[in-house]
Amino acid sequence: MVSGARRRLNERPVCGVYATINYMTPTNHPILFFDGVCNLCNGAVQWFIRRDRSDKLRFASLQSDLARELLPAAGVDPTRLNSLVLYEDGRAYTKSQGALRAASYLGGLWSRLASVAGVLPGGLRDAVYDLIARNRYRWFGQKAECMIPTPEQRARFVD
Repeated sequence: MVSGARRRLNERPVCGVYATINYMTPTNHPILFFDGVCNLCNGAVQWFIRRDRSDKLRFASLQSDLARELLPAAGVDPTRLNSLVLYEDGRAYTKSQGALRAASYLGGLWSRLASVAGVLPGGLRDAVYDLIARNRYRWFGQKAECMIPTPEQRARFVD
């Protein structure tokens, strides 16, 4: 990881490695936790940000202090980076259920597609999810450090 002294003061990785700016604190928005060094996961976050035009979702890495604070009480070990986690109202939704719930916040076609995919058996959905999760670094690669949100994205990340 790169130290905070080597970055501009207004930059900060989403992993919570160093604190140089104030990100928003958790609100009543659902939070999508993701593996901050996974290229696939970072791509998924960018996909959600582009499609969440109502700004309903917030984002934080599983490596963050916020994940270590909130997720264990919801029954999720944030050190296990094999699933994205949608956290809302004190509950955590993982794997395909988390992804589908997050997509339901996008509205329109994405919400409808999530509803349709939700009728598939959870075991089948999670088997596909697990296959991709196990191979995501090999297939998509990983970063040496967590992503730094653009200035336009900063308000969407919580810590």
